[in-house]
Amino acid sequence: MIDNRDTFLDVIKNGDLLQIHPSQMLLHGPTKRLLDNYHWHSPNKGIVASYTPKSRDVEDHFGVFRGVDQIEAFALATVVSCATFLECRKNNFMPDELKEKFIPAFISIGNVNFHYYLEEGDTFISMGNITFYKWRQMVCDGRIYKVPKGLDLNDYFSNFSEERLLKYDISGDFKLVAELHDITGRAILRELFKKNE
Repeated sequence: MIDNRDTFLDVIKNGDLLQIHPSQMLLHGPTKRLLDNYHWHSPNKGIVASYTPKSRDVEDHFGVFRGVDQIEAFALATVVSCATFLECRKNNFMPDELKEKFIPAFISIGNVNFHYYLEEGDTFISMGNITFYKWRQMVCDGRIYKVPKGLDLNDYFSNFSEERLLKYDISGDFKLVAELHDITGRAILRELFKKNE
């Protein structure tokens, strides 16, 4: 956790999300934060992040982490995290300052194909490739993979690259769970929400 504002803004300007905890980047509250860690990040290209579903995430759903929650987790790891990072960089803002001006919203979701399922306690990664970013709107394609038990994700992705991201070049020990296309989010001005009240 980065406690100093100047240090945080320096990381935003010159670094990447690996130096920031998701709770400091995401505008969502703790029960809606389906993201535990960032493992690889190229600010203009994409990200690899992980989450392990908790008991609250599978409550009343047979212990299974629902497909809709997988989409939400992927969106938080990709379009929300990456776009928030770039908007903070562009405006020299902290995420909390961004939160005062904008509300993150889904614009659209393209194809999603599920190949497998996730349960409470299964760690998975979201691998997201940024395909569009302009006017506070971001579009990502990507995949969700179940992580092999006991794997150190920080170590595994320490030498990852943009080329490997584009090819989804990871070990066959990762189990493909979902393929996602055109996951689109946009930061909408808060004043537009107030006009509809």
